[in-house]
Amino acid sequence: MRKLSLFLVVVMLVIVFTAGCVQKADAPTDEANASQQEDVIKIGVFEPLTGANAAGGALEKEGLELANELYPEVLGKKVKLVFVDNKSDKVEAANAATKLIDQEKVSLIIGSWGSGFSISAGEVIKKSDRKVAAIGTSCTNPLVTKGNDYYFRVCFIDPFQGNVMANYAYNEVGAKKVAFIIEKTNDYAVGLAKFFEDTFKELTGDENSVVYKAFYNTGDQDFTAQLTSIKESGAEAIFAPGNFTESALVTKQAKELGLDLPILGGDTWETPEFIEIAGEAAEGVVFSTFFDANAKLTDNTTKFLDAYKQKYNKEPAAVTALAFDAYLLAIDAIKKANSTDPTAIRDALAKTKDFPGAAGVVTLDENGDAIKSAVIKTVKDGKFTYLTTVEPVKK
Repeated sequence: MRKLSLFLVVVMLVIVFTAGCVQKADAPTDEANASQQEDVIKIGVFEPLTGANAAGGALEKEGLELANELYPEVLGKKVKLVFVDNKSDKVEAANAATKLIDQEKVSLIIGSWGSGFSISAGEVIKKSDRKVAAIGTSCTNPLVTKGNDYYFRVCFIDPFQGNVMANYAYNEVGAKKVAFIIEKTNDYAVGLAKFFEDTFKELTGDENSVVYKAFYNTGDQDFTAQLTSIKESGAEAIFAPGNFTESALVTKQAKELGLDLPILGGDTWETPEFIEIAGEAAEGVVFSTFFDANAKLTDNTTKFLDAYKQKYNKEPAAVTALAFDAYLLAIDAIKKANSTDPTAIRDALAKTKDFPGAAGVVTLDENGDAIKSAVIKTVKDGKFTYLTTVEPVKK
């Protein structure tokens, strides 16, 4: 009996010892984890993947993922995109930036659709001890980069965009008096309206050339009162900067009220949802944007267009091309820095000059803003249609 008991004890010890060995063999060591992390470069992305601006975030996500598929490595390491949803909310945008910097330990950040979200995240980025830089995609408000040495962007900014559309209203439409309908809870819309107004007053020489300003909140759906007042204002054109959903409803309801005036807008209009919501009323609207396949291009444009059409079987939106460019610029900066150190990458970004992106050549000025052309489009036969390209004034 004693022999049997001793035998059983020995067997149990062998089983326990063997199990322990197997467990240790299967579990990755800290050294293995560290080695695995060293083989990956993380680029953080914060975009509105849900909420009121989700359609815009989805378009930019397409461009980023496509670029990552085409250029999956840099410095011999795999590039991993880490997406965090900013939920179309300024507070959540700041939270997303914090998560990417402190938890995910990314080397660089890309984003976001929506200037307000980028401004909010920028406060976190600017104050972070890790000094992680960000590349804006389509955030055009100048406050995104103002006073922030760690925020750059691949898009033009609203002082230029406002100037472009004010000149179009005055020189092409022939308007001497305009009315505004502005999404007042949207930093982008408020800023763009101000820059348009400044230029338009200068062009007309008339301080009273903006004859009426109407306002609404994000999420509003009935614009009858504002449009009725505009109809009675004597305006010869309407400038309506705002998110694509509300702007499309404004356009549709203006048509229903018999308000037969040219309607002008900004880059946020270029989403399929704008045409879907506005319907036939979208015909003839004119807006500024960043990119069109018919505009003056680079070699990277051809690569982007071919790959995008093969993958998605449709024409890309301008912001998709911008997101593609943001990724390419990120890879270029990492390569030039020859490092994954955030500060080294930031310093390399700041020196960007004549970078051939899909949406045009990018040179970053002393503020981190891209100096590049704007494209003007209209809606014709239910499709976004290229009109012309406007180059920035050379300093």
